[in-house]
Amino acid sequence: MRTKALITGSKGQLGQTIQQLFGLHEGNIEFTYVSKNELDITNKNQVDSYFNQNKFSYCINCAAYTNVEEAEKTPENAFKVNAEGVKHLAESCLKNKIILIHISTDYVFDGKKNKPYTEEDVPNPINEYGKSKLLGEQYIQEILSDYFIIRTSWLYSKDFGHNFYKTIINKINDKQELRIITSQKGIPTNCVELSKFIVALIKTQQHSFGIYHFSALGEATWYDFALEIAKYFNYQSIYPITSFKTTQTKTKRPLNSVLNNHKSKLIYPSIKSWKDTLNKALKGN
Repeated sequence: MRTKALITGSKGQLGQTIQQLFGLHEGNIEFTYVSKNELDITNKNQVDSYFNQNKFSYCINCAAYTNVEEAEKTPENAFKVNAEGVKHLAESCLKNKIILIHISTDYVFDGKKNKPYTEEDVPNPINEYGKSKLLGEQYIQEILSDYFIIRTSWLYSKDFGHNFYKTIINKINDKQELRIITSQKGIPTNCVELSKFIVALIKTQQHSFGIYHFSALGEATWYDFALEIAKYFNYQSIYPITSFKTTQTKTKRPLNSVLNNHKSKLIYPSIKSWKDTLNKALKGN
């Protein structure tokens, strides 16, 4: 018997990575991919109608408003997708007995802790993006008992979307000088590894529901991340800075958003270091 899984936000970097890796089938899992044009999660009637007409065992929600800077300027747009849209999905999952796998973020934390954040730590977001993602998490926990909330850190894809990895490579190709901040610490996480973890949850029929932190192993600053890319290209024009000295950004970001992923390792023991997964991406693997 096939397990049917819906992927919302299929045109984002994570949704496209899942499709690239697994296509329409993986073992007994059958995937259905929907973009915003095909299913707008902010439209409750559309969500209810779609879920009533199609039978799924899982909904993997990759739909999100992820522009941190714009979220600060127009928070209502972020909350519409990241909170209200997630609430619509949770309500439809409840009615249709669907397990929701929702992708959240390290930005639900304030970054003041000097150790990696565990699933038990109390969130305290310091920007509108983080607040909108936290409210989405809270809706899920209020509505559902069968859910996985996966918080991830500094997600990137070598092939899809707009992300730090691709930005740095583009700047190197354009021979631009790189001045990268050292004051923020997290874990660069490849979409490939997160995709494999999500599918592992389904394949192993996990019922230990709740919040999971998933990231690569280790920790890095944005400068460390950029420097590793620059080394691969033997690029020398890269310099560390302690903070932005311009009005480039006014958005507060957590200084430490390193996640403790021990809980996820029990399900997916083959989590690799961020440098290993980055080098695989750089080599085209």
